Amino acid sequence: MNGWADAADFGFLPEATGLENARALQEALDRGGTVSVTRPGIYKLARTVYIGSNTTLSFGNGIKVQKVDETGPFSHVLLNKGALTRTWDEHISIENLHIQVNGMDVRTFHDVFGLHGQLALFYARDVRILGFRCMDVGTAQYGVHICTFEDLLIQDVIIKGKKDGVHLGRGRRFRISDGRFDTYDDAVALNGHDYDVGNPELGWIEEGTIEHCYDLSGDGESKPCVGYFCRILAGAWTDWREGMEVQKSDTVVSEGRLYRVKADPDGKSYISMIRPVHEKGTVVLDGIPWTMVQRDPVYTAGVRNITFRNIYLHKARPAFSVHFDNDRFSRSYYPGATVPRQEHLVFEQVRVLHSRPTPFLLINTPVDMLTILHSAFRDNVIRFTGNKAMEDYLPTAIQLTGCVFQQKGQMVLVENEVERKEIRLLTSASVQMEEDFSAVVCPGPGTIRTASDLKGLH
Repeated sequence: MNGWADAADFGFLPEATGLENARALQEALDRGGTVSVTRPGIYKLARTVYIGSNTTLSFGNGIKVQKVDETGPFSHVLLNKGALTRTWDEHISIENLHIQVNGMDVRTFHDVFGLHGQLALFYARDVRILGFRCMDVGTAQYGVHICTFEDLLIQDVIIKGKKDGVHLGRGRRFRISDGRFDTYDDAVALNGHDYDVGNPELGWIEEGTIEHCYDLSGDGESKPCVGYFCRILAGAWTDWREGMEVQKSDTVVSEGRLYRVKADPDGKSYISMIRPVHEKGTVVLDGIPWTMVQRDPVYTAGVRNITFRNIYLHKARPAFSVHFDNDRFSRSYYPGATVPRQEHLVFEQVRVLHSRPTPFLLINTPVDMLTILHSAFRDNVIRFTGNKAMEDYLPTAIQLTGCVFQQKGQMVLVENEVERKEIRLLTSASVQMEEDFSAVVCPGPGTIRTASDLKGLH
């Protein structure tokens, strides 16, 4: 490993072809150490380049990497080497990478099934991504996609486009900070569970902070979005058993491995009579295409011990969704599985800066505790909904401290639609900006117990 290299010395140049640049940058990265790109310009790139352990890739000012089709479309601009063999890479830094998708927005899955970020990492620890830019994210690929990680820092990013900005799969210890997002789908996705094509592995996302981030509205709200500032997605599954019914994206544990149904989203269900036991790839059994996805037999996935701090919400859409899927693309919770309760979510200094009535939180999974501190609300309800995934959604406690309420007239603060749901609501040190403000709760078919300083609830 050499200490420092200029990529230009290997032929990585603005005037080179996409294939020449791919070969040159790969040669530079294969040496490890610090690789710098210093000459301003637009650098064509015609295939994925792979980065390994103990490597820093640093771009100077005025430099963009543009995807081009010289030998066929490709998904990732940059991917870690260990992703191909599910072996850990560590101590990777990527600085000031500015990607121009240039219309090449494709999920080829040539490298890793379920991984489709323009910048993608899988099995990576001790990672820093600083100054990332992508202004033309398409409908198929995420800006940044990272799964199975430890010790991750993503700082100073600007991502605009139609799909997710930063999409995380399972991992622990992370911080996303100083992010500016203008995305039609999720700005940030914390998807412990996911569609079969959405993440290469499943598990818990935990011990993280998302702070100093902006959900921008550069499109002027010309059409409604399909996503949220942050999607928080959980799931659970069971051991394989003879005669079980499965559908697209369903997961089972068999022989200590996880298998998923890789099928079309056509609503078709299957009866599984033959146990999947293959060690890699996809095998069709009983007409069911089973894909082996990982070797550790976890049974639940979700999000826990996460703090959101200093979040500015300009885009008029639901801010946070604590989520189960239950449709033809995926059902997050398989009937009879262990309940995946999401835990200890903290929201601090979150400001709603638009005036359109939208939920602050949409919740259709079990979650133990929501702590909301020093945040500013308008007409932004906390809503619990069921999706018929399970019979018991377990109790939830909500604590609001030092929050500012700017709504005129009556505001529904908490609304429940879940049978037998128990909610405990505590508010203190609240500030009510309008004299005619009052808060109400709607328990629906459940129970909401309150201890509140808000007019209408005390």
